[in-house]
Amino acid sequence: FSAGVCCCCAALRPRYKRLVDNIFPEDPKDGLVKADMEKLTFYAVSAPEKLDRIGAYLAERLSRDVVRHRYGYVLIAMEALDQLLMACHSQSIKPFVESFLHMVAKLLESGEPKLQVLGTNSFVKFANIEEDTPSYHRRYDFFVSQFSAMCHSCDHDPEIQTEIRIAGIRGIQGVVRKTVNDELRATIWEPQHMDKIVPSLLFNMQKIEDIDSRIGPPSSPTGGEKEENPALLAENCFRELLGRATYGNMNNAVRPVFAHLDHHRLWDPNEFAVSCFKIIMYSIQAQYSHHVIQEILGHLDVRKRDSPRVRAGIIQVLLEAVAIAAKGSVGPTVLEVFNTLLKHLRISVEFELGDRRSSAGSATFSTSSKESDERIVQNAIIQTIGFFGSNLPDYQRSEIMMFIMGKVPVLGTISQALDTSHLGDLGTRRIQIMLLRSLLMVTSGYKATTVTNALPPPFLDPLLSPSLMEDSELRQLVLEILHNLIDRHDNRAKLRGIRIIPDVSDLKIKRDKISRQDVSFMKKHGQQLYRHIYLGCKEEDNVQKNFELLFTSLALTTIELANEEVVIDLIRLAIALQDIAIINEDNLPMFNRCGVMALVAAYLNFLSQMIAVPAFCQHVSKVIETRSLEASYFLPETIFKDKCNLPKSLEKHEKDFFFLTNKIAESLGGSGYSVERLSVPYVPQVTDEDRLSRRKSIVDTVSIQVDILPGNNTDDKVDNTEEITFEALKKAIDNNGLEEQEKEKRRLVIEKFQKAPFEEIAAQCETKANLLHDRLAQILELTIRPPPSPSGTMTITAGHAHYQSVPVYEMKFPDLCVY
Repeated sequence: FSAGVCCCCAALRPRYKRLVDNIFPEDPKDGLVKADMEKLTFYAVSAPEKLDRIGAYLAERLSRDVVRHRYGYVLIAMEALDQLLMACHSQSIKPFVESFLHMVAKLLESGEPKLQVLGTNSFVKFANIEEDTPSYHRRYDFFVSQFSAMCHSCDHDPEIQTEIRIAGIRGIQGVVRKTVNDELRATIWEPQHMDKIVPSLLFNMQKIEDIDSRIGPPSSPTGGEKEENPALLAENCFRELLGRATYGNMNNAVRPVFAHLDHHRLWDPNEFAVSCFKIIMYSIQAQYSHHVIQEILGHLDVRKRDSPRVRAGIIQVLLEAVAIAAKGSVGPTVLEVFNTLLKHLRISVEFELGDRRSSAGSATFSTSSKESDERIVQNAIIQTIGFFGSNLPDYQRSEIMMFIMGKVPVLGTISQALDTSHLGDLGTRRIQIMLLRSLLMVTSGYKATTVTNALPPPFLDPLLSPSLMEDSELRQLVLEILHNLIDRHDNRAKLRGIRIIPDVSDLKIKRDKISRQDVSFMKKHGQQLYRHIYLGCKEEDNVQKNFELLFTSLALTTIELANEEVVIDLIRLAIALQDIAIINEDNLPMFNRCGVMALVAAYLNFLSQMIAVPAFCQHVSKVIETRSLEASYFLPETIFKDKCNLPKSLEKHEKDFFFLTNKIAESLGGSGYSVERLSVPYVPQVTDEDRLSRRKSIVDTVSIQVDILPGNNTDDKVDNTEEITFEALKKAIDNNGLEEQEKEKRRLVIEKFQKAPFEEIAAQCETKANLLHDRLAQILELTIRPPPSPSGTMTITAGHAHYQSVPVYEMKFPDLCVY
């Protein structure tokens, strides 16, 4: 009777339940009954409205089997669910999916590794199914949390641990694929989900042994490698997640990376941090690169009080990100990057000086260690600024050059410079050096069409400021920056090192015809360049590198900017430098005086070969040959050796050791050069900034030079009836005294030469020379007779005078000028 009742009950049960029951064998080891499974599948496809009931009944059976640890039947139930999912695609599948997800959740919660892996595999299959219409009410919060927890599995068995972690990563990948493409169901990008997903992936990526292999674009590992290596699988999932990120949710995906690196202290050392952000920059869409850079800058601001090595690690990450972003689109963050980096440069200098003050009297090792750490930060900032700037287009790079130069603290200028008032002189100098080093890297490789574009007045004036000349290292940086901007044909490497070049043609110098814009630039700003070189040679703290850079500056100016007029100006400058060493009004050390003489020799040797005037080359070669035999310390190959015997004085040297203006004028005049201005000694301009600075005055005398040359008219030569002495000429010409009126006149003369145009000064000097010639002839009442020697020269200087008494038989004053 009981059996009959059971048969009746079975017959009365719904058909879908009977079909579901039939797929389970008596012994679970036999597996799914395939024939009955086909019947169930056909029934579900024929009556899709029954799918939700089939799913609910399967979920009920699976829950009961999980509780009773009948894992064989659990496997059969999941297999049946998977087949039904793959076979049925209709609107009615949505209720069935809810039952399916409920069963997957039961497996993941079981705590049994095999069931967790089974549930993950089923979820991944479900994630790969494209539904006809999205289900907006469905949420995956539980699966995100559960899969993230599985990624951190710490099972004592390594194999089981790896298996669970791989399952967790694959589950996260499934969630991402299922939800990320649907714009109306973008809950996966919410911070509470990203804060779980991203750290879970990074935790597994840390296990990569060969970090260098992960820094490039996405690789293509084999399927077996993906399944066996959690780190590799996590990285590919991370790349896929970032590749799907859009404008609105990019920041939510990147910020958890910073939290993970902070929590695990991965900024020092920062190899993993660098590799992470390289993956990020290669994976995201190029137009979103500036979002990542902004996030790094923001995090740098947050961690500005951390240890120097942590800050250096973040800046190094920024450098790598910028290196990749610069190849594509950096967006509107260019100035923000530089402004933030310069701000942190100032902060680093403050910390360095603060540590130095606070550690006064403490252990030297501790102090030097902190300072060296801050230097690491500063070098990282400079490297980042330089690399970023050098990869920008020229129009943006010129703006950045102006921006950085505007931040350099320069005496006497009003700008947006970094505030260094509380840092003192030492801090200001450190800021100047750091900013100029940054500017040097930005200008590296910059090729402007004209020098005017490369050196506009708002940039050139502060760059050549006297306040940047009070330190040897600052002067070196300024000259190197000038080289970067002037050298448009990459000739600087050929000119490296100051030396006497035997044959300049061997250097294969590249040059173009001087453009009209460059000629105009030299007319307006040439005196600034000459003045900077002139004053740079007079500094007592010059070392060999300073003289090498000064030589390169003169040579590059000759190559890139010299027409005939500039050549004459450069020769005047070279002779003025020679006079610095000979007269030594600034009391320079003997090494500096010989260094200047060597600089002039090296440059005039280069210039004479560049303009290829045989007579000029002959004169220069003769002087160099004389020096090599009797005064080798006037040549760069000797004076810049470690051990060089310096002379005690330069007063006893013959004129054969020096480059003579009259010889140069004769040689160039015969080749068509306009040499009238060679007789006008070079005097640097004095700016208002010189008065504000602490530097000594560069013009403290008024000089009168008289050239005495033999005449050719023998008809006018008669015996000299009056002895002409030095005292007579001094009384006739120099009546300056100490009266106030004479001092005022001298001040006006100096002021005129500072501010008046050169053409006006030359015209006035020529007029005065003619008047003085007539006046001297009347006073001296010369009796002319044939000279026994070809020529003589007398120099008469008012103020700090330098005199040389010579017999004079005929006097002409064609080029007499007052300075």
